[in-house]
Amino acid sequence: MSSKKHAVPEAKAAMDQFKFEVASEIGVPLTKGYNGDLTSSQNGSVGGRMVQKMIQAQQSKMAG
Repeated sequence: MSSKKHAVPEAKAAMDQFKFEVASEIGVPLTKGYNGDLTSSQNGSVGGRMVQKMIQAQQSKMAG
């Protein structure tokens, strides 16, 4: 049982789609379901790039 709770449960599908788009952009072969064959580095690069893109989007929004 997972104790992970989403701050905005309605955003889960959009975040999943975003994750797969980022993985594809950077060449990480992420698939739906089991991804235990990916390295920590590959998984981390997806998460890191997602954060970079979200920060860039927010900065652009704030800049006008």
